[in-house]
Amino acid sequence: MALDSGASIVCPTLAVRSNVGVEVWSCENLSLQYAYKPNLPKEDCKNCRSISFSADGRYFAYSNGTEIKVLKTNDWAIECTLPRPKAFYLKFSPLGNYLATWELYTVTKDKPEGSCNMFIYELSSTLEMFATVLKNPTDWEPSWSSDESLFAIVIGGEALFYEISEDITSFLRYSRKIGGNRGAVVSLSPGACPPYVAVYTPGRKGGPSMCKLYKYPSLLPNQAIACKSFFQADRVDLLWNKRGSGILLFTSTEVDKSGASYYGNQALHFMATKGDSCSVPLSKEGPVHCVKWSPKATEFVVVYGFMPSKAALYNLKCDVIFDFGEGPRNCAYFNSFGNLLALAGFGNLPGNVEIWDTKKREIVTNIKCPDTTYFEWNPNGMYFATATTAPRLRIGNGFKVYHYSGSLVHETIWPQGQELLGIEWQKYPENQFAEPVITKIKPEGIKSSLPVASKKAYTPPHLRMIKEGKNPEQFMPRSQVKVNSTQAANKRVDSHLKTMWFTVLLIASLLSSTPCTMT
Repeated sequence: MALDSGASIVCPTLAVRSNVGVEVWSCENLSLQYAYKPNLPKEDCKNCRSISFSADGRYFAYSNGTEIKVLKTNDWAIECTLPRPKAFYLKFSPLGNYLATWELYTVTKDKPEGSCNMFIYELSSTLEMFATVLKNPTDWEPSWSSDESLFAIVIGGEALFYEISEDITSFLRYSRKIGGNRGAVVSLSPGACPPYVAVYTPGRKGGPSMCKLYKYPSLLPNQAIACKSFFQADRVDLLWNKRGSGILLFTSTEVDKSGASYYGNQALHFMATKGDSCSVPLSKEGPVHCVKWSPKATEFVVVYGFMPSKAALYNLKCDVIFDFGEGPRNCAYFNSFGNLLALAGFGNLPGNVEIWDTKKREIVTNIKCPDTTYFEWNPNGMYFATATTAPRLRIGNGFKVYHYSGSLVHETIWPQGQELLGIEWQKYPENQFAEPVITKIKPEGIKSSLPVASKKAYTPPHLRMIKEGKNPEQFMPRSQVKVNSTQAANKRVDSHLKTMWFTVLLIASLLSSTPCTMT
């Protein structure tokens, strides 16, 4: 395969999770032909629920139904094991020193009040540093500062802040808190330390919901540096840019009271740490499908509107700086450098994938990846992987690797009788790869072994026969029962007589005062 300028000789490994076990695959050079190799970790287990790489790629963790194993990626030796056989989700802290786990909340006869289901472990000592009850699987992750000196979590509607020190008891007592309601969300900004803090509080009794920005540790109500209130928000996603200078509030409601949508209402708001706030203008009615920040932190993309949806690129003033037009899209993915953007239509859409050069504002390629349930860019920014995984789709599982030009460079079809549950690229520090130079050179790829769906329009059978010069009536099924012509004529006469006799009786009943009966 031809190599692009800016390519690195480092080739990220690929973690693969299936219903028969966990494997780590690798490739030689940049051939991108991934396969399992004997020197890589592999474990046969039927209950692997989660895999995760640390942000710098030093560690790889997975749950096998018996325990959590944490491996060092430099030699794939076991760093530690954690006694959490029911772990459902795993999440590393920013520097990889801690691992947070979540499992389903359960109540037993021995513990009718339930037990803790969210834990934080220190990897160097394998000590359980923190434990609590968090029943909601969507808001369980703690929010960390970039230097891991602080983490925040919402418990019982209150945002609690823990200042981490070498003293093990720092996890036992929170340093500060902000009161709120059930459904509150807290998020610490990346970048600056001490971080900015975003706290969302849902409205009460018809009142507005509110999001406030603070600079830690100044968390008093009158110390907020920005505030945004809004109605119609049952839930909010807090999306910081990479520098921590701006945050997007993606609000949604479960029910659209106007009846215009089955999926509720969505809205988008922007807040800056300088104190500015505004609503993001959307020029087409309909839901907001996807919102993503560029890694450059100065722009973000929004996919919105009824199908065919619109996609637009915004700056930090919430002005549209480029319109991608309309198309069957509901997803957006920036590569790690922000110079390539994938706009895709997955789920109930046919799987179109557009790759855009965000610097030149031009489309690079347009391919189709049907039945895709997972999409992720390679850390080097030049390749991306698509996968068809269970339980969303239990047949046709497998994954593919593409060059940004659209060339297919790798394909793995999962064996029948097995299910592919997930894949994940190994992560790397930011300075590991150089930003790729986007060219129009298309490397030679491989041909997919999967059949390509026909692009011809459907033609009914009778029209196909007419085009072939055949008479459709000759192929129509004929009745096998032979009826004598005299018998058929007699049946028609009997039918007419019965109709006439019924008509006479009906008229007679209308003229007489007594009801008419027919024998």
